[in-house]
Amino acid sequence: MSFRFDPRGHLIIVPARLYRGNRPETARLALDTGATRTVVSQEVALSLGYEPSALQERVRIITGSGAMSVHLLNVDTIKALGREATNMRVLCYTLPTSARIDGVLGLDFLRDTRLVIDFRAGLLTLE
Repeated sequence: MSFRFDPRGHLIIVPARLYRGNRPETARLALDTGATRTVVSQEVALSLGYEPSALQERVRIITGSGAMSVHLLNVDTIKALGREATNMRVLCYTLPTSARIDGVLGLDFLRDTRLVIDFRAGLLTLE
């Protein structure tokens, strides 16, 4: 399945639908092939019915800004790029508002697929 993106943009934004039970949430996720895990903002977690501060499980991650401890939560389903992943464990933390995204779509979502990013055509193909 192929999707258009702006090859001159700063990020490749992927519209996604996340579910906790039958509760859906639409999110704008930045495609990040350098991120090993998918990330959602605390706002998305709240919309799905999670209370991030009450989440017990945390993991330590390394970012460009340094090491930090972040919440880990289960998302029942993530639908993006014509693909559906179930029972995904995603990272949850506060993203800068200047980023204007709701999270990051990482390698854990893309594994076992063939991803082609054609910047000349502005076309993203996921098989």
